[in-house]
Amino acid sequence: MKLIARKLEAAGKVDRLRVVRDDGSETGCEMPRQGVLPHDLVHAVVESRLNLKDGFLGLVGKGADIAFAEKNFRDYIDPVRHFEVAQAESVVEGLQTQLWQGAFDFSAFIAGAEGACAMRGVAVPAISEADGQAMFDAAVQLNAQWRQVAPKSELVLPFPLPAEPR
Repeated sequence: MKLIARKLEAAGKVDRLRVVRDDGSETGCEMPRQGVLPHDLVHAVVESRLNLKDGFLGLVGKGADIAFAEKNFRDYIDPVRHFEVAQAESVVEGLQTQLWQGAFDFSAFIAGAEGACAMRGVAVPAISEADGQAMFDAAVQLNAQWRQVAPKSELVLPFPLPAEPR
């Protein structure tokens, strides 16, 4: 599967993500600008690093419409049917907080992930400090790549992302 992140207007408030599945079918959504790596690209880092097959992007890869899944999974996640979606979203929230801070604090990261998992009724995935740091470093590196993309240009990524940041 390919993730194609497109920067729109320089002064805009959103960019665009298009997903091209292995079978050639496509889906897409807006990506609000937040000052750090867009939320959906943080999902790519987390789901790749944790090897989640049924996380948010994993389900999109299996045919879910991204806009429908995004709205419905954020509003309601069934912890039994969408266990990995709930875990992914929780870890993404914890990692995104670290990105906004600009430095990695494992204790704060894991506390955020634990709280979000508890709220969603799912177990926290096993994440060592080294794994958390690797996710943070990969997200920082991907954010640096994303920042280099000019308006009306694209960043094309495979999903899952390669194990080593590029």
